[in-house]
Order: sequence, then C-alpha cells, then structure tokens
Amino acid sequence: MRELTIGKNDAGQRLDKFLRKAMPQLSAGLVYRSIRQKKIKCNGKRCTPEQKLCEGDSIQLYLRLEENEPSALPFLRVPPELDTVYEDRHLLLINKPAGLVVHDDDRGSTDTLLLRVQHYLYQKGEYRPDEEQSFAPALCNRIDRNTSGIVLAAKDAETLRIISEKLRTREIEKRYLCLINGTPDLPEAVLTHYLKKDCTQNRVDIFDKPVPNGKTVKTAYRVVESKNGLSLVEIKLLTGRTHQIRAQMAHIGHPLFGDGKYGVNRSAKAQGYPYQALCAYRVRFTFREAGILSYLAGQSFRLHSIPFADDFSAGRLYGERKEDVR
Repeated sequence: MRELTIGKNDAGQRLDKFLRKAMPQLSAGLVYRSIRQKKIKCNGKRCTPEQKLCEGDSIQLYLRLEENEPSALPFLRVPPELDTVYEDRHLLLINKPAGLVVHDDDRGSTDTLLLRVQHYLYQKGEYRPDEEQSFAPALCNRIDRNTSGIVLAAKDAETLRIISEKLRTREIEKRYLCLINGTPDLPEAVLTHYLKKDCTQNRVDIFDKPVPNGKTVKTAYRVVESKNGLSLVEIKLLTGRTHQIRAQMAHIGHPLFGDGKYGVNRSAKAQGYPYQALCAYRVRFTFREAGILSYLAGQSFRLHSIPFADDFSAGRLYGERKEDVR
C-alpha cells in the first residue's frame, strides 16, 4: 500500500486529476477502475473520481506500483535568467523575448519560458520538485513565439487558479503595442470581424460577414504616432483569438511591420526585424477581490523600453512599399 498526503498546492483538485499528475504511471482506466473497486481510498473511506481534495487528506493506493527511476529535471538544461518585470511571493511577471516559445511546441523546442521560470525558482529555493506531488510553477497566459512582452507565472496552485479565473472574466487588462505599415483612416476605432482558423496552414482568415465555423473578433486600437510610412499603435483585445491582432490589422490594409505571414517583410528584415513588431507591454489588475492576490487590485505594470518602439521613435525604421503591402 502506498499513501499520499494532500499538500497546499494539491488541494482543490478532483481526485482523478490529482492522481494522473501525481502518479503518471497510472492510466486513466486504471485510476477509475481502482476507485470503483475500492483499491484507492481517501482517508480510509470509499471515494469518487470527482471528489474534491482538501489539504491534509490521505490517499491510500492498494496497488502494485512499478517505481520509475527519477528522471533528470528538464528545466536544468535551460538558463535560469529572466527579464523580471515584477515579483512577489505568489506571482512573477516576465518580459518574454521574441523568438522564445512559452511551452513545448510541435517544433520540439527544448528551451521554453516555462522551463526558465522553473529553473529560476528552483535556483532560488522556491520550487522544490521532490516536495511537490502534482504542482509545478506554471504560466497563466501565453503569447506567440515571435511576440514579445509580459507573461504571468504562478508560483503556487492557488495563484494559478485565481489568475486563470481573472483572465477568463477579463478582470486582468492586457494592452499591446505594435508597429503597422501605413496609417489607418481613423486614429482610433473598434474593429469587428469574423475569424476562421486554418489549422493546416497555422494561420487564420478574416471576414467582414459571419461565416460557417467563424468566430467574432473585436479589437480596439489607437494610433500613438505615425511617420516614415509606419504607425505605432496601442491595442486592446476585446476578444482573444489566435493571431487576432496580426490578422485584423492586415485585413484593413495595415499589416504589422515584420509580419511575413499576414503581410510582407522584405524591408523589415533588412532593418533587423524578421518577425512581427508586437509586444504585450502592459498589464493592469482591474479586480477588487482576488483572495490571496487582493493586494494587486488596481495595480498596473508595464514595459518602458521596447526595441521596435524605440527604433521607430528615433526615426530609424521605415515601412514597406505600399504596392507590396496591399
């Protein structure tokens, strides 16, 4: 018999989900069958897969388990250095550089922001894998590989639950800065379109009218400054869809500077920008109550130096030719 004690970071989960994370050698079928046959109990009593766990609960497994050799910690293979925007005992705000993925992807990337966060906290002594059964520091939001900017990371399970919920209810406001080719007719507006994802091409298509399987997308923009055939634009997402900013701005004839997928980037590449000039530059916590994170209510954090914005302001960048963009 093996016994597991539920710790603070394990509490609040369903029993079946906890077991799949804490005991990866157990298949889903074996977990459900063992619970049904009372080979898995909670506090010595019969339990159910959906039962919510509390701190201090004891899980008994009357199973023959093959012990796996402990694997090398994968995060030790990546550097622990982070560009930290804000940090406290629960939360990290990191400025992710363009070119770094947030999680493992289909390209087989071995260096990710998540692994860097885990290595950083391990080095500080705030993450001890041998003391955790089902939790590891996790990212609360994600941005594309070639988009830079602020990503939120949770140091504990309660923080992850709260931030995930506040993002879902849009009580955490995120703003973006981007550099677009040309200047929109309106200095500020709300764009409403319909987006359809093409998974085979890893891109999306934008339509002016509803289409089958299409999803409504809304983006608010404000032009900050225009010169040299470019405009610096602040973006607020009113919906959150794949490539939304890039695709919508391209649809109205103003693709992002450097974006070869939804525009052209010959000139941008020559100027040192081979990918979209897009940055998640500001986060504001608009909630009033957030449990252990209520102290963040009303606080705002932002990046003060963004390479493409700095180069644009200094007049070092110029846009693509109009005939290439449109």
